[in-house]
Amino acid sequence: MRFFLVASMVVLCFIGISEGGSLRKNFYRTSCPQAEQIVKNITQQHVSSRPELPAKLLRLHFHDCFVRGCDGSVLLESTASNTAEKDAIPNLSLAGFDVIKNIKDVVEAKCPGTVSCADILALAARDAVSVQFNNEPKWEVLTGRRDGTVSKSSEALINIPSPFQNITQLKQIFASKNLTLHDLVVLSGAHTIGVGHCNLFSRRLFNFTGKGDQDPSLNPTYANFLKTKCQGLSDRTTTVEMDPNSSTKFDGHYYPILLQNKGLFTSDATLLTTKQSRNIVNELVSQNKFFTEFAQSMQRMGAIEVLSGSNGEIRRTCSVVN
Repeated sequence: MRFFLVASMVVLCFIGISEGGSLRKNFYRTSCPQAEQIVKNITQQHVSSRPELPAKLLRLHFHDCFVRGCDGSVLLESTASNTAEKDAIPNLSLAGFDVIKNIKDVVEAKCPGTVSCADILALAARDAVSVQFNNEPKWEVLTGRRDGTVSKSSEALINIPSPFQNITQLKQIFASKNLTLHDLVVLSGAHTIGVGHCNLFSRRLFNFTGKGDQDPSLNPTYANFLKTKCQGLSDRTTTVEMDPNSSTKFDGHYYPILLQNKGLFTSDATLLTTKQSRNIVNELVSQNKFFTEFAQSMQRMGAIEVLSGSNGEIRRTCSVVN
């Protein structure tokens, strides 16, 4: 019996680590024991005065992981000889960099050269969303990522899922990151918080097939409402809630809205176009089910192509390589 228990513990420990490759729980337990609490405290301080921040940090984490994996490469600034991911078109509206810098500065003062920017971003995204839930973590973040030293805008254009893409294109991108259709539908639920710029969906309102028409799959009443907000195809400044009347509350509201054909982007509406994806949407109408599945998919996304061991580096400043 003792052998069985020991063997079971070994297997469980292996599973806990292998889910994220070389990532593990409390990676900085001995090297910087205050690290995760520092991230949590500073993130909470910023969110208390900036309710839009959870959506911003969550998006920043997503965009980081889909290009070269979760390596903090989205935080790097462009140089005279290189245009970084941060300056790619899909990333021009990213925000929250100041929060990551604030956290990194404090962590560096406590534990120089120890905690990666990639881990700080992964933790801050989780902690920002969790503020709404009295800081009860909504998913586990395994740590041990190292920072990448390469950041190219051209790679962001290729790898970041687009709001204009259909289900086939989205499945291909997710599959290239070892994520499934299920992960795609679950992670799309992050659109329960945040806003979208009109130019990312205005074609659905004003010129869907190039004939000045409207996307027939879009709820007509909702389309009329959106037309009162967006001034036309060229409107690049106006923003609209992705989840109507619920854009700062992380909940399961996205899926009932989607089933009413009120998904804002083509990438939302397309989740209803196959039987398999629509079935997943129906399952996730249950908020508890969504929270459970989102936690699992976030762990899988947070483990995409992570750098570990002697790969990459621990940046001293998140915006520049050492």
